[in-house]
Amino acid sequence: MKLTHKLFGASGRIRRRDYWLLSIAANVSIALIDILQTLALGGWNVDMLGSEPSGLSGVISILLYVPTVWIGIALMLKRCHDRNKGGGWVAFFILVPIVGWIWSFVELGFLDGTQGRNRFGPSPKGVGAAEEDLEKVFA
Repeated sequence: MKLTHKLFGASGRIRRRDYWLLSIAANVSIALIDILQTLALGGWNVDMLGSEPSGLSGVISILLYVPTVWIGIALMLKRCHDRNKGGGWVAFFILVPIVGWIWSFVELGFLDGTQGRNRFGPSPKGVGAAEEDLEKVFA
């Protein structure tokens, strides 16, 4: 699976390692870009902390957060697929405060996926797969 599909696609399965690495990398890169655009558009001062972004800074922030949300949902969906759960679980994880968030943290971040093939595709680890599937995993 290509990186662009891992980040933006809604089909397939990903392993925990990819889920953590891609989630952290996406959030760190967005934070760095947000910091750079804040510095470039006027810098930081004490009055800005806690205030709502406005003007060009606000537009840039929104343009940065839309892909971040999309990437987060796509990664969560593929982890649910690895656990053999449908997309409705992503809505539950996002929309149910506290319980859903904690449950998603444990379910998606720490529990192992389905061994072998499930209804969402072959194992991203290559477990229980044919020889040609293993070549795709390690390609």
